[in-house]
Amino acid sequence: MKISASILAAKLTGLSQELPTYKKDNIDLIHIDVMDGNFVPQISFGEAFTKEVKSHTDIPLDVHLMVSNPELHVPKYFDLKPYCITFHIETTNFSVRLAEEIRKAGIKVGVSLNPQTPPESISQILPYLDLVLLMTVDPGFYGQSFVKSGFEKIAAVRKLTKPYNIELEVDGGVNESNMEELAKLSVDITVVGSGLYKTGDPNAQGKKLKELAASARTRS
Repeated sequence: MKISASILAAKLTGLSQELPTYKKDNIDLIHIDVMDGNFVPQISFGEAFTKEVKSHTDIPLDVHLMVSNPELHVPKYFDLKPYCITFHIETTNFSVRLAEEIRKAGIKVGVSLNPQTPPESISQILPYLDLVLLMTVDPGFYGQSFVKSGFEKIAAVRKLTKPYNIELEVDGGVNESNMEELAKLSVDITVVGSGLYKTGDPNAQGKKLKELAASARTRS
């Protein structure tokens, strides 16, 4: 399982010193939450901050656009060549065209679903996707707990994506208490915020979480 470190939970003032210490064996991706204060109530990072993050690490970026009208924002991240760019299915009427534009730039395409959004809403766009990001908390509110219906929805989305070569990513309330269950459900990527940074040693915690996931898959 890949670990995507949600730096929204890190001490941002120390990122320039901390990012170069991340080890690829423990942290696979750097998760960038881009919030516009419109689709979600908070405002966080933009393309300038994302570019600054990239300058301090060679770990690939996992860009998550929690913005309205993502077609206006997506091209700003092309030059950064992230691992993927993910937009919310709830935010655009042009999802297929947007997905094709991202792929044309040589970047993986991700689509995200809020907890209340039914899995079937992405059925028509599945052939154009490389990744589905399931929110297991309401987006834009840091520090929430994993929603109770999350596991059931993960299973439903995995069933939908099975005929396609699509990675399944989960974001929200991920920690030691649910990592094994997520692994058993064949989740490919987990976005981890406080569950990674709470110990003060994200490398060691990332390694521990990956070991939990690997152990669970061995037993299942």
